[in-house]
Amino acid sequence: MGSSKRDDKPEKNDFKSFLKKRAPIYLALVGILIIFVVPELTKATLETSLPELSAQDQQVVDILTEYDGPNDSGLTVMEALENRISEEYPNEKIFDHKKTTVDLVVTEAGSKEYKIELFFKSHKGEMSYDWNVNVDTDEIVSNNSESGHIIDLVNYYD
Repeated sequence: MGSSKRDDKPEKNDFKSFLKKRAPIYLALVGILIIFVVPELTKATLETSLPELSAQDQQVVDILTEYDGPNDSGLTVMEALENRISEEYPNEKIFDHKKTTVDLVVTEAGSKEYKIELFFKSHKGEMSYDWNVNVDTDEIVSNNSESGHIIDLVNYYD
């Protein structure tokens, strides 16, 4: 006759059922995240490739790399260098390549003046840049044509 007793089946857990139905979708989303987003977040750049420096040397390098021209053009020396390297090595993750090295040498060139030399070496060749930076006036002087070209790009960027 009519029994008010429920069947002996255990109650369904709604959350488990929800996850089971959608597990392939969540797995696919996590896979896409790992394949496309994580490599972009861990991608090496010129800035992350620079060696560790003392606080004083880092201050001098920051004056150079953050320089954005006499009219605050928006393009910094660091961005111009990265653009130049990207032009030389299109379609390559050059900073992730095992044969790529970036050396940075900061030496005192006089009272309140420092010489900064940046050496970029890769499997296809090398580039070197050489500047003098005055920490009192923030004046930057190029010592070779490559570094002069970078400063010109920054100074005349629209």
